[in-house]
Amino acid sequence: MPLLSHALHLGPLDNNSYVVACPSTREAAAIDVGFDPEAVIRLIRDQNLTLRYLLNTHAHYDHVAGMDTVQRACGGEYWVHPADHALLDRLREQGAAFGFPPADPPADRHDLADGQRLKLGEEELLVIHTPGHSPGGVCFLWNGDLWAGDMLFSGSVGRTDLPGGSFGILARAIRERLFTLGDDVRVHPGHGPETTIGEERRHNPFVGVEANLA
Repeated sequence: MPLLSHALHLGPLDNNSYVVACPSTREAAAIDVGFDPEAVIRLIRDQNLTLRYLLNTHAHYDHVAGMDTVQRACGGEYWVHPADHALLDRLREQGAAFGFPPADPPADRHDLADGQRLKLGEEELLVIHTPGHSPGGVCFLWNGDLWAGDMLFSGSVGRTDLPGGSFGILARAIRERLFTLGDDVRVHPGHGPETTIGEERRHNPFVGVEANLA
């Protein structure tokens, strides 16, 4: 059966937050809840889901700020890559730099690792470490679906001018770790519309086959 996936477009930066769930067990994971966590809480309760994981693709404020609120309401383990711990520790400073209110991440952190498989009911999410937008950026893969955070967008890529960012590292991670997954893989980004690996491999002006990365 296909994994249940709910996308919510939330907050002043039009973030995409996701709730994915095993259809058989109703066990769920919330991915990148930054703004309007109450909307995610309502969805989890309305769909009668059991939240097992709160997963961050990376630790920028607009993807983390609502995680603690969701955890307090619905439970679940909080997971993030350890290379982004420094960003988590400065979450309030991140928010203040953009004029957003103070926020704290969940206190109990579990560390994601490249190649890790997170069991979700009868399904599994594969963790792929994709640094470049942030040192600890990851994507989550399930069969033909990829939750990519701010690594890869429709026609664009994540910014690399924030602390820990590197365009060279980002481009290499996309080309070597994501473009090899197969053209039919659907990409669910942290902002903007969905796309596919094939579309971005062929046409992305920043990292596609015709892009000049020199």
